[in-house]
Amino acid sequence: MADKKSKLKSRPTVPCDANIVLNCTRPDPPALLEALEPVFNLSAIRPVLNSNTPTNVTTYFTLYGILGVDEKAQLLTTYIWFTAYWENEFFSWDPVQCGTERINLPHNKFWIPDVVINEIMDENNAPSVPYVTAFHYGKIREDLPMRVVSSCRLDIYTFPFDVQNCTLTFNSNTYRENEVKMKLGDRVEDILERSKEIQLRRRAGLYVVNLILPSCFLITVDLFSFLLPPQSSDRSSFKMTLILGYTVFLLMMNDLLPSTGNAIPLINVFFCLCMALMVASLLETILITNLLCDSSWNLTPVPRWVQVLVLHTLGSLVGLPPKPKGKTNSEVKACPLVAVEGKADEQAPEAQGPEVEDKALLEQLRSLGKDLQAIRLQVEQQLTGNQSSEEWLQVGFIIDRLLFIFYIIFISVSFITIIGIWASSYAADMSR
Repeated sequence: MADKKSKLKSRPTVPCDANIVLNCTRPDPPALLEALEPVFNLSAIRPVLNSNTPTNVTTYFTLYGILGVDEKAQLLTTYIWFTAYWENEFFSWDPVQCGTERINLPHNKFWIPDVVINEIMDENNAPSVPYVTAFHYGKIREDLPMRVVSSCRLDIYTFPFDVQNCTLTFNSNTYRENEVKMKLGDRVEDILERSKEIQLRRRAGLYVVNLILPSCFLITVDLFSFLLPPQSSDRSSFKMTLILGYTVFLLMMNDLLPSTGNAIPLINVFFCLCMALMVASLLETILITNLLCDSSWNLTPVPRWVQVLVLHTLGSLVGLPPKPKGKTNSEVKACPLVAVEGKADEQAPEAQGPEVEDKALLEQLRSLGKDLQAIRLQVEQQLTGNQSSEEWLQVGFIIDRLLFIFYIIFISVSFITIIGIWASSYAADMSR
């Protein structure tokens, strides 16, 4: 505060040739106050000798702090120190004759310009300063702390890496432009040097640590869950637990997210994308588990087009080529079974000879041959079913591996795109 006031003191003064010169009877404050008494009676009118002469009000301000940002209501709360200079043509005095170069007096002793901020949305609750400073060359200075609640169009699409620009416009509501002219006393660079920050640069570290990194960790865990055996129910249970945990996490961290109706922040899109990826991963697990564990596939042969497209083509692409087919046991054992039945048929005529008169033996041999034939067919069917089941298992493993690769590619492209948008938008805002 002392540095700021010392800078204000060092600003160049303006000659007071056009001002009314007061005479002091002695060089002390009571004499100066007595000489200023006629000026106090003119506090109700603009302090100019010619009504066509405009009053030039030079303003300075320093931004001391940002008290709050309401994205939903589009409000910015700041604390600034406001300083205004203007010329009062009704007085000037000789500092040697009156004993001082300046004097602090109450507000109601002089005319005060009604400086307002166009964007202000609430009253100023900062402590009031009841005095103004009058200088011997006819200038008056007013220093005011101001708590400004102003409207500001906030674009939080790139939250939390957003950079906002808000405007404060000072003017007079009572007087026209040709009566009271207001101008900024310092360059923007000087105001920036005195202020902490003119641009509202959000500290993104809090949101990165509390929101973005945990989401990335959970997506990574979901990605590695593909290493679990797809035919077991533990994989789907794990993914369901992961989705439930992420939902609870978002509900707990909801207060850190901005709420506004103007635009959907990119970070909300990021969270929806993470949730969608987890749900898609769970659906993929349900599909593969049903494909691998459903008993109805055991007796259904794999279609030819599935063998060509999935087992051979996609299997080679994902590193799971089809297994070579060997000679089955049914092909080896089929001939002996048929030979036994044929032998029984050939022995039937001999059994009809005079030596064998009991035809019951012949019926038993025929029944035994039929039973052996049924057993052979059942064994062949079982072996064929096992082969079909192995082929369907291989199809399930290939599809699971393929969807896992697609999952990795989609996550990589999506995250790179979102990070690129964040980086480009932040760089563009900083270059303004």
